[in-house]
Amino acid sequence: MSDSSVSLRERKKQRTRQELIDVALEMFTENGFDATTLDDLCGAVEVSKRTFFRYFTSKEDVGMAPLHDFWNVFGEELETRSPAGTILEFLLETAFAALDRMGGDAWAHRLRLSRRLAARTPSMNAHGLDFCDRAVASAVSTLADRFGIANSADLRLRLVVEFAVATHRCALERWVALRGRPGRKRLEAELRSAFAAMPDALNVGFSVASHTGR
Repeated sequence: MSDSSVSLRERKKQRTRQELIDVALEMFTENGFDATTLDDLCGAVEVSKRTFFRYFTSKEDVGMAPLHDFWNVFGEELETRSPAGTILEFLLETAFAALDRMGGDAWAHRLRLSRRLAARTPSMNAHGLDFCDRAVASAVSTLADRFGIANSADLRLRLVVEFAVATHRCALERWVALRGRPGRKRLEAELRSAFAAMPDALNVGFSVASHTGR
């Protein structure tokens, strides 16, 4: 089989996967997650359930795909980028490198739809949290194996990765709550702002209440 034939087949698979994501997010948003059956989704895309399960394990999986794709690309970048700065700074730059590979504002729009659906769909949210836990464990293992900075069971390494993921989640929530249709560049700005705030956040005292109008 020629390289061009393989490339054509791979592009077709990528298009099918992307169409499943796009149609799923549209149907879940318009009709409701629970009200949209797998038969409905497969019928709309004109694929069989067998084809669907080649790409995704469940409705939750396809609904959370935009965020899962980001973390998968993040993991790839983590395995190849040269270290620089602190571990936290390295994780931030790795996140930006992953964002650069995510397809611009089209991906950002899908991500916003997915996050809004997850906020009101417990099974989607639980699926995303489980995936996130596995992404954290993978990142810790990669850092430990690549750089020998600590044993993967070292609490400090686990904590810095957890801090980075929590900071990303906060930035994502702020971005999703924005009015209009903010794109990937605005998400990058929110992420940078959140990471910049984290060192002070770790030392915040009870006096912060006086600055919030309480």
